[in-house]
Amino acid sequence: MNIEVKILRNEQSKPAGLLADAEIHFLDGELAGLKLVGFAIWERRDGKGRRVTFPGRPLIVHGDKRSFELLRAIGNPNVLDRVRDLVLKTYEQRVTKGEHAAVSQ
Repeated sequence: MNIEVKILRNEQSKPAGLLADAEIHFLDGELAGLKLVGFAIWERRDGKGRRVTFPGRPLIVHGDKRSFELLRAIGNPNVLDRVRDLVLKTYEQRVTKGEHAAVSQ
């Protein structure tokens, strides 16, 4: 499957720590012409690096606000790290090389 990650930089600096939003565009196969939105790239609160959050849906459980992630692993949860790494790699390339960098897979 051929995909491309699009980065949408957060120009307003709100909310605090949000660096960019990201989308995965499907370029061929059964999902061609579709995109998966809702990824976000955040500066870590401790200032040591960045993290990626997945599309999710907020919910409240026993009074606690939580997020139900819409992209989940079928088996091995480590496969989600590949997606996080791909989004971060694309963001890093965009920051160092300019506005129009994108990574196709």
